[in-house]
Amino acid sequence: MSLPEPAVELTPRQAAAAIEAVLLGGLDPEGCPARLGVPVPAGELLVMPAATERYAGVKVAGVAPANPGRGLPRITGSYLLLDGATLVPLALLDGMALTTLRTPAVTALALDRLAAPDAAHLVLFGAGPQAYGHLAALAAVRPLRRVTVVARRPVPELLAFAASLGLAAEQGGPDAVAGADLVVCCTTAHEPLFDGALVADHAAVAAVGSHSLTGREVDTVLVQRSACYTEARAVARREAGDLVLGGADWASVANLAELVTGTAAVPTDRPRFFKSVGMAWEDLAVAAAVHERAAAGA
Repeated sequence: MSLPEPAVELTPRQAAAAIEAVLLGGLDPEGCPARLGVPVPAGELLVMPAATERYAGVKVAGVAPANPGRGLPRITGSYLLLDGATLVPLALLDGMALTTLRTPAVTALALDRLAAPDAAHLVLFGAGPQAYGHLAALAAVRPLRRVTVVARRPVPELLAFAASLGLAAEQGGPDAVAGADLVVCCTTAHEPLFDGALVADHAAVAAVGSHSLTGREVDTVLVQRSACYTEARAVARREAGDLVLGGADWASVANLAELVTGTAAVPTDRPRFFKSVGMAWEDLAVAAAVHERAAAGA
């Protein structure tokens, strides 16, 4: 039996709402299944299962660092959505498109709560698919007016995309974080991208580019200065090099569910730092929303 393959066509706001709804419904990220990572000759193979009463699903993703040099995406994969009660397969989704949508949605959900109300200037590190996704997602939930892109090469296409969202766009250097209200890092960097001492106390920062204990996009200075948040402390201890290498005080790190439900404090006298490694329940939330919209003919 062939499975339907619905296009991943949720808006960034709808994807964030799907993730928020799961958390408000009582899902505890701390108890969700762990990601399985298997080294393979081309890079890494990831298997990410998740389940609720209504749905189950698994993403099989490949991380192939050499692919961009071949004109191929660095992240590949597929997502299999199943009925929660019977485990009968319901749909097969493009895993890369799902990841490109859900990761910015998670960031947008977190930063919408961590950013200052009038946050208008985003400094964005990276120029790949996640950079585009994060621009669209943050523009959908925050009153952005300006973006500064920090990348290793000229990025006229990304600047044009930002302009199409109504943003004043320019390319700059790492020191641009000194004037930022929001900073988002979505790169493959293994070393800190900027000096954390430059970040203003009112700013909110997110790092999404790594799920490795040996890599990080922000430095120890930022982690030590900031109120820290992550999707789940248990997973972050295994995968969030930014927090582990930065010496995070785990007793004070809040998770995303606590942030969404309002039980986590959000101070305004120091930066707020959200570290995302990507979790399977997020893929399931978005995949289920895509399936339901397709089934309803939306």
